[in-house]
Amino acid sequence: MKKEIDTNFKTLEKEIVDYLGMQHSTLNFEYKKIAGKIHLNLVTVNPRHHQSFLFHSTIGIDKTDALSKMLTYIKKVRDKENTYTVQWMARNDKEFHTSYFRAKNMYEALDKLYFSRDINTITIYSLKLNPIS
Repeated sequence: MKKEIDTNFKTLEKEIVDYLGMQHSTLNFEYKKIAGKIHLNLVTVNPRHHQSFLFHSTIGIDKTDALSKMLTYIKKVRDKENTYTVQWMARNDKEFHTSYFRAKNMYEALDKLYFSRDINTITIYSLKLNPIS
């Protein structure tokens, strides 16, 4: 039974990576057990500047459930969210960076940018809602 569950969640992870057209090295699946549930944070790593950002979070009864919810979000919800462009610079960096986020609103886009880091380590120069095409 344990082997089957492991296979199911590895298969779902691969399906997510393939669907997004990314390499597994640019996506991190972070699992935490909180109050008896599995919290999944899908984190992207930019290969150019090596900064990581939150892609999306889900909560499930186990890893497979959390991954199924992530896959549903990616296939059915993500493309309906607004896109934002953020221009920013990391502390002690001399180069501007531009990152793109899908989010319900600008606050969620900022949460994804600042995920798992001190708010004082990045300076934002602009945040723009992109036109709907």
